[in-house]
Amino acid sequence: MPEPVTGWTYLMDMDGVLVHEEHLIPGADKLIGELTERGNPFLVLTNNSIYTPRDLRARLRRTGLDVPESAIWTSALATARFLDAQRPAGSAFVIGEAGLTTALHEIGYVLTDRDPDYVVLGETRTYSFTAITSAIRLVEQGARFIATNPDPTGPSLQGPLPATGSVAALIERATGHSPYFVGKPNPLMMRSALNALGVHSENTLMIGDRMDTDVRSGLEAGLRTILVLTGISTRETAERFPYRPSRIIDSVADLVGHTEDPFGAD
Repeated sequence: MPEPVTGWTYLMDMDGVLVHEEHLIPGADKLIGELTERGNPFLVLTNNSIYTPRDLRARLRRTGLDVPESAIWTSALATARFLDAQRPAGSAFVIGEAGLTTALHEIGYVLTDRDPDYVVLGETRTYSFTAITSAIRLVEQGARFIATNPDPTGPSLQGPLPATGSVAALIERATGHSPYFVGKPNPLMMRSALNALGVHSENTLMIGDRMDTDVRSGLEAGLRTILVLTGISTRETAERFPYRPSRIIDSVADLVGHTEDPFGAD
């Protein structure tokens, strides 16, 4: 085993790791409290681009989890940071909600349907056929196609809903142009989180419940990874992938009291 590293930075997926269907996963509040008390930098990550960090903080508080607004990192924020680096003060036609439009406004982007630099697709509760048609025409006219994340579906109490990846596939099929996905599993999501915290990958770990997004993006960004079994993955399904997390645990409760050495013996 490698020597324990002190001062770990924690990146954590939200759904399936800290909360599940708007209910607190036992131990999540204790983990956040311990990291805060010890002064470990941490960010809660989500591919969901609907909500602003302020909105998400309020939603988490209703579950009993107190996460500062500054410790929440969304695919919308990562997308905005990427566009700001690529084409500062640009313009975009946006399909999405407040989480995405607010992030783009904050970097000085103009939201327009007249000759935009980009078509930016995010998640929304109600996809408009009119807006999708406009996006298709703008991409055909030369707008660059960006999507916040490739997730094909999102959860709801009634069952799965079509999400960004599904609508992106529709636009791609209609135009022949593939989008650039910023969110997980693109390691750019991890890199943008590291940059937001001002930390390095060597002492950073990623905790997630999905092998195909959380663990993959963590590995590709050079992070150590922990898979929890409180979401969609099991030990059996994890074995089907050609890569492995650094550690598999039942839940984040297993890390409470061990945040200084999260890769100790199981």
